[in-house]
Amino acid sequence: MRRFWQRGKYHDHVKAGEAAAAAAAEPEPLPDPDPAAAAFFDVDNTMMRGASIYYFARGLAARKLFTMRDLAGFAWGQAAFRLRGTENAEHIGTAKEAALAFVAGQEVDGIVRLSEEIYDEVMADRIWSGTRTLALQHLDAGQQVWLVTATPVEVARTIAHRLGLTGALGTVAETRDGVYTGRLVGNLLHGPAKAEAVRALAAREGLDLARCSAYSDSMNDLPMLTAVGHPHAVNPDAGLRAHAKENGWPVHDFRTGRKVTMVALPAAAGAGAIAGGVAAGIALRRHYSRAH
Repeated sequence: MRRFWQRGKYHDHVKAGEAAAAAAAEPEPLPDPDPAAAAFFDVDNTMMRGASIYYFARGLAARKLFTMRDLAGFAWGQAAFRLRGTENAEHIGTAKEAALAFVAGQEVDGIVRLSEEIYDEVMADRIWSGTRTLALQHLDAGQQVWLVTATPVEVARTIAHRLGLTGALGTVAETRDGVYTGRLVGNLLHGPAKAEAVRALAAREGLDLARCSAYSDSMNDLPMLTAVGHPHAVNPDAGLRAHAKENGWPVHDFRTGRKVTMVALPAAAGAGAIAGGVAAGIALRRHYSRAH
């Protein structure tokens, strides 16, 4: 082989290299940055299959920071919540307590490290490639792209960082001396709170909301969707699909098959896919009962 290359003439190599460069397609010109526009993406069922807080809880349970019994109870509550498709003060209060239970007494730096580990272990494979492509299109257009989610902001930032996005808006837990106190700053970033977060960020970043886009799967995010000029429905629930159709909003559905569960919960490890909200909760409870 060495002798073969030695027989070749140097100018032949140069000629080959020049020919390859000449044949290369010229790169597309980059668009001018659009600092007044941004895109806002919900996470659960929009950017990711399932509930990000559930995956985080499962990762904590695997590390003995959150019990399997607690995880099963949380899964049951989430299943019932998604099945009803409505919310009330009791549901929000339960979700708030669950969120606080994940981090109370823990060091912030430790939770950030755990978020990174758990994302790589159980979340990365559950990102909707179609939704990520939408986000990247906004980045390619020179726009900011933010996640907006009720998930703790530390987890949301990890997801955004791993996906190469601008940043994340999430539920903020109070800290003192680098440790979570077990209280929230305000409330969960859910429903109308998401819209307020988007408006506050727009004021800080100099964004024109009329030129911004928002993406979600749920009618619960209608306040955020209607706060921008370009709302989109992604993997929408029945209510949002009807609303999007009535108002001429783009609809993106990246789910495969026509029988799509209403519930955004993943199956327990090794248990296979679970269809239906109540069935998901029951199956998870039985699974963890047998495990203990």
